[in-house]
Amino acid sequence: MTLTAVTPRITLAALLLASAALTGCASVNLADAKEDAQRKTFAAPAADKAGIYIYRNETFGAAIKMPVVLDGQLIGETASKTYFYKEVTPGKHTVESLTEGKENKLEVETKGGTLTYIWQEVKMGMWAAASKLHLVGAEEGQKGVSESQLATPR
Repeated sequence: MTLTAVTPRITLAALLLASAALTGCASVNLADAKEDAQRKTFAAPAADKAGIYIYRNETFGAAIKMPVVLDGQLIGETASKTYFYKEVTPGKHTVESLTEGKENKLEVETKGGTLTYIWQEVKMGMWAAASKLHLVGAEEGQKGVSESQLATPR
């Protein structure tokens, strides 16, 4: 990779960092501390439901909100160190992060009485912030959620 190919990415990174420094962190509406604490017990849902946690536990891209869609419905926007929790019917579900990039959509198969964890990783896009969604295990997911605060859905 040549220096001229790397320069636009370095410039974009510098602009994102400057933007974060000037504007501070993006904010979203947060649930009350009691509801956040209850979700962090990671209690399994009823057998006829499945729980999905979608979390963003990074500070990279802190000045940027990222819309999250579950099965075609906008849940809301994540900010740095926030998460959503949704109960769904067991089966196949699609989660999408409305950002630049190709890896911002994930299909998951949920099972009744279980929890699913999805990490929304912030990435650098060509023109705007990008993200990548990762299906992660319970240990990693619970750690990421524990580092974050529950955002209220739209």
